[in-house]
Amino acid sequence: MAEVLLFHHALGLTPGVVAFADELRRAGHTVHTPDLFDGRIFDTIEEGVGYAGEVGFGEVIQRGVRAAEQLPAELVYAGFSLGVLPAQNLAQTRAGARGALLLYSCVPMSEFGSTWPDGVPVQIHGMDADPYFIDDGDIDAARALVAEADDAELFLYAGDQHYFADSTLPSYDADAAGLLTQRVLTFLGAR
Repeated sequence: MAEVLLFHHALGLTPGVVAFADELRRAGHTVHTPDLFDGRIFDTIEEGVGYAGEVGFGEVIQRGVRAAEQLPAELVYAGFSLGVLPAQNLAQTRAGARGALLLYSCVPMSEFGSTWPDGVPVQIHGMDADPYFIDDGDIDAARALVAEADDAELFLYAGDQHYFADSTLPSYDADAAGLLTQRVLTFLGAR
């Protein structure tokens, strides 16, 4: 079974993020869910991103790095949207990574180094009409990563919702979330 460090999205450590982690736990995986926002939860993406901007995106990433320091190096790093920043950073820079799950987001590999590390598998998940994923360039970064990495998959789901796997939000899409969860569990089962 895999050990996963899962970072929340810009709304904070919502009950939906915890429910997703619990589903992975029920499958036998160990999942850590650090709170990068010190207990704060937001109603809108704009509010959460605004808070992250006040704290500093570099500081959000460093909070993720500090959370990883207490854990073994052999982790799968996972992040929802904003949480992809620390997850991708750690997958690219911390030796021993067992994999990466980038949910709703992907940044250019150059943000954290020049290339994707050899032997680190990655899955990227997003909706094909999500304006944050498509219009903000995440899809381009995802395609570039898939083209370079030796074990990478990009999964696109029909729809325009950003937080489609958070069961406690109006953006939740049960069918897409179910498929995403199935794919994530298959990925983790191989680690």
